[in-house]
Amino acid sequence: NFLAYVRDGHYNGTVFHRVIKDLLLQGGAYTPDLQLKPERAPIANEAGNGLSNLRGTISAARRASEKDSAGAQFFINTVDNRQLDPSGAGAFNAGYTVFGRVVEGMDVVDRIRVVPTGKKGPFPGDVPQTPVVIERAQLLED
Repeated sequence: NFLAYVRDGHYNGTVFHRVIKDLLLQGGAYTPDLQLKPERAPIANEAGNGLSNLRGTISAARRASEKDSAGAQFFINTVDNRQLDPSGAGAFNAGYTVFGRVVEGMDVVDRIRVVPTGKKGPFPGDVPQTPVVIERAQLLED
């Protein structure tokens, strides 16, 4: 799912719209003026894949009340977040699917996690006051 969005250029020009220093950086769906970009149909939750939401891992964001609602949004864990791993039955305990990890550039993640945030657009808080833009996402050769 994530790779398809990368191939389509979906993430180019999107922002990290939610930054919580000791939790995560969330992005992949909004333009710098906080307009929601169109997404494909949501995918099934695969949080039971054996991977844990540890610092530097990348996970699929979803609506907390809907287990199988992941779309284009993703988050980078800024700390170990085992509370986001599957812990039982029901949507609230279904966990968030880890599908990757930051292999280079955690210093950039750490700089983003401390930007000033607040209320902005449709969000009550945690939005960077100066947009943190993903200029381009691309697949690299091995």
